[in-house]
Amino acid sequence: MSDSEENHVFAVSQDLVPPAPIQLAGVSELDFDGLLAPPLQLHQDLRNGCGGTTWPAGILLAKYLLRQHRDALAGKVILELGAGCGLVGLAVALACTPQGALHVTDQAAMVPLLRQNIGLNRLDARVQPSVYDWGTPTPPHLPRHPDVILAAECVYYEPAFPLLLRTLQDLLGPHTVCYFCFKRRRRADLTFVKTARRLFRVDEVVDDPDKPTWSRDKLFL
Repeated sequence: MSDSEENHVFAVSQDLVPPAPIQLAGVSELDFDGLLAPPLQLHQDLRNGCGGTTWPAGILLAKYLLRQHRDALAGKVILELGAGCGLVGLAVALACTPQGALHVTDQAAMVPLLRQNIGLNRLDARVQPSVYDWGTPTPPHLPRHPDVILAAECVYYEPAFPLLLRTLQDLLGPHTVCYFCFKRRRRADLTFVKTARRLFRVDEVVDDPDKPTWSRDKLFL
């Protein structure tokens, strides 16, 4: 196979997912409308993939967790899938104290950026970055069935859907809760939800006061 970007196994056509505005690498602060103090320091860099910046579903999920589940997340074993630059997991780590390390996972290309943002927020002792390729066996150093799984903007490339579902099947134990958020862009995204409903119990969030707004933006939580 060619090594060109358009032939990469995880390449996404711009016809399917509109590209984000070109953004220079740099550090920004996010306080999620005053819900997080001190704010999250986040270095964003798109050179190694689209996960290197913030996306609406990540902002929504982090804000929802800080507002509605901050206390419930304390003391939990937490693992994030497709963490990208670390937006959701690091916000949760700053807001509460998970049990042991909070695990943020992604493909190898994203791990250096995750490490950078963990250091920026002085979370080295509390957050562990790891490579976790969907569809492969769970790495032995990760929790087999975490209490909580975080997944924001993981539904974007249809050939990866079965891999993501397999990983969720591996990780979800009888008491695991997965907070899952994405922006619906194509009909295939709804097919993913239908498949997930056959495999898992799926409940739509109804206790977020901003739901009327983000629902109009085709965000699913």
